[in-house]
Amino acid sequence: MQAVEQSDRVVYWGTGRRKSSVARVRLVPGSGQMVVNDRPGDNYFNYQAAYLSAAKAPLETLGLENEYDILVKAHGGGLTGQADSIRLGVARALCQLDPDNRQPLKSEGYLTRDPRAKERKKYGLHKARKAPQYSKR
Repeated sequence: MQAVEQSDRVVYWGTGRRKSSVARVRLVPGSGQMVVNDRPGDNYFNYQAAYLSAAKAPLETLGLENEYDILVKAHGGGLTGQADSIRLGVARALCQLDPDNRQPLKSEGYLTRDPRAKERKKYGLHKARKAPQYSKR
């Protein structure tokens, strides 16, 4: 995670993970557009406001939603996991932008990686915890 100069403008990077989703996020000075995997953000998230607002929440917390474009390469998992991984990546990139941003983002919980993941299947069981039906006779 480091800031990179690209032809007179600074780009801030952040990586976010959630379940099996990984999002590589770039923050570029712009007008507040979101592009995920070369598609507009609202199109990628099927015009569902919950995913879009979750991904842009760190910017809204700091009042920067119309000052930076979010460029994302995301893979793995589903839309919920990807939206949450984008949120973590954006928050990490904002900490690079200005170290003073860390405190408000931390208090909102945007810098904490969600450790929950799918539990592994155990032998002798149907799923992680689902056991075969007990038969008395």
